[in-house]
Amino acid sequence: MKREISIAKHADMIQGPIFRSLVLFALPLLGSNIFQQLYNTVDTMIVGNYLGDASLAAIGVCTPVYELLVGFALGIGNGMAIVTARSFGAGDEETLKKSVASSMIIGLAASLLITLIGRVCLFPLLKLLDTPEEIIREAYGYISTVTLFVAVMFAYNLCAGFLRAIGNSFVPLVFLVLSSCINIALDILFITRLNMGVRGAAVATVISQGISAVLCMVYILKKTRILVPERRHFQADRGMYRELLGQGLSMGFMGSIVSAGSVILQYGINGLGYLIIAAHTAARKLYSFCSMPVITMGMAFSTFVSQNRGADQGGRIRKGLRYVAVYDGVVTGIVVLLMFLWAPSLVRWISGSGEEAVLENGARYLLIVSPFYVVLGVLIATRCALQGLGQKLLPLVSSVIEFFGKILFVLVFIPRYQYIAVIFCEPVIWCVMTAQLVYTFYNDSYIKSFRGTV
Repeated sequence: MKREISIAKHADMIQGPIFRSLVLFALPLLGSNIFQQLYNTVDTMIVGNYLGDASLAAIGVCTPVYELLVGFALGIGNGMAIVTARSFGAGDEETLKKSVASSMIIGLAASLLITLIGRVCLFPLLKLLDTPEEIIREAYGYISTVTLFVAVMFAYNLCAGFLRAIGNSFVPLVFLVLSSCINIALDILFITRLNMGVRGAAVATVISQGISAVLCMVYILKKTRILVPERRHFQADRGMYRELLGQGLSMGFMGSIVSAGSVILQYGINGLGYLIIAAHTAARKLYSFCSMPVITMGMAFSTFVSQNRGADQGGRIRKGLRYVAVYDGVVTGIVVLLMFLWAPSLVRWISGSGEEAVLENGARYLLIVSPFYVVLGVLIATRCALQGLGQKLLPLVSSVIEFFGKILFVLVFIPRYQYIAVIFCEPVIWCVMTAQLVYTFYNDSYIKSFRGTV
């Protein structure tokens, strides 16, 4: 039996000014993502400053492998949360609780599978990627520790996804701020005092993520009973499992395809030497921070679209994308100015390196890539919008474009043009992907039916 949800207690996005709703929802989400990024960035800074360029490169070669394995599990969780958001927007409490219960079961199974695959395949994969011999052992120590506890990271992201699905993006931020501070303290303890090397950074990350997961679970149990399923909600529902797996696997595979392309790109970077790897690692950490405002708005737009699709308000969805595009343009202008003024200093600060090859190549990456953030922002927003509308296959097309585009660069352009080809790889691919996604979005049958309404 369908039970109506009272949404007065939660931040809904189906009424009121569109841009204001998006910004108010996105700000705590931005804070959460920034502190989430701090987990890895603090690792990078401490490792680079205390252990040197080789250890920094060891973490760098792990990043795409981490995203490939862990990103698949997190993508599943984010996809399943879309189903919860849609049920919330439709006011259907029974379906919402069924989606939460089923997501917990699927999430546990996915985490165990990813952990098993990681234990078997990690070291052979690092060898296959031509990881330099002087850093491969350190790299394996870091990534094997992280993937052993995928379930811990999945638990936090799934709980946070549920809270955001009902419009609460603030509480996950509070818990993440606390755990990030703990992560910094543990990094310093494990690396600089206990001499655990890069493995210490991984242990600090896992412990900190575990704390944020536990805090989210306690909050849900005590304060957000709408997300707490009862025993009957755990009964197998084929339709619900089909919907959750379809949406979750769509995002999981999409993330995996993108990450697989990044792994292939890392293979091309590894052949350029560990100093270039260190430069790219530092630049990518800064890229992750600077691109966060546009990526976060795209993620917020996913919840916005899911809730408004559930409430059958397609006109708000069309208008919302225009606001997002303008916002992305303004953010890009600010980031470009910051990079023009301080790119070399930022690379030095993150990497702790005095090598010219590290500083110059890292700064060059940031200066060239930053003007394309507006393209990336529209890309993320339209892809998230299609997922929020219930599209499962069409958003995957963009990931396939990225995958084969990176293969092309690794085989053709990087051997000829070296690191400058690495820098231009993603911006060129983003432009192609965005064209495909914008076309797909405006030709979606539901969105087309609201043409001319705003």
